[in-house]
Amino acid sequence: MGTLTVATRSNGELHEYYLKKVSERKNKMSVLNAVRAKLVRWMFAVIQNNKFHEKDYQKHLYKL
Repeated sequence: MGTLTVATRSNGELHEYYLKKVSERKNKMSVLNAVRAKLVRWMFAVIQNNKFHEKDYQKHLYKL
């Protein structure tokens, strides 16, 4: 829970996401759960792809 507190209170992607969801009148505990899930997805993606997290990542579009 401590990591979520730091992630949602410090400026960054997760803080922006947290504020956006709270401003949409979402339950704060539900938003914290969504932040937790996002952190877990990021961790697995970093481990699986062996790359650092990129904030402005865009998928490559393939032409047919």
